[in-house]
Amino acid sequence: MNDAIAETAGVGVLERMLHEGFAAGDTNVVDELCSPDLIEHQFGLAGTGAQAIAKVKRAISEVHAGLPDLTFTIGDWAEQGDTVWVRAEGVGTNTGAFMGPPTGLKVAFTVIDIARIQDGRIVEHWGVPDRFALAMRLGRIQLPR
Repeated sequence: MNDAIAETAGVGVLERMLHEGFAAGDTNVVDELCSPDLIEHQFGLAGTGAQAIAKVKRAISEVHAGLPDLTFTIGDWAEQGDTVWVRAEGVGTNTGAFMGPPTGLKVAFTVIDIARIQDGRIVEHWGVPDRFALAMRLGRIQLPR
């Protein structure tokens, strides 16, 4: 499905947020791609307007600092009306503080993003990064037995 992403404007907005924002660490992309009235539902980032924008920018900075070589691959996506769903796989090396001190470990994790997009901007967002798998792979918690 990756070939069709460029043809789908809504999916392209989320793809840019992942690649330019979280992977490259560019917090300016938030101002371009998010409505100033953003409604953010993601755990730890929830808020509205300027508060939500600030939290998303902080998250981008923290993720990029902890996983500076992070890359994302869009696996699946769907779009209906103004709502877009994306499943992405992130891979990066933990060389900076993230969920604790650097481990040097290469980790992979899944992110599911759902967003309402209007006029090319995210107006409402639900993000579900697999923090549990990420914490296990970083050695922060033990693998269930």
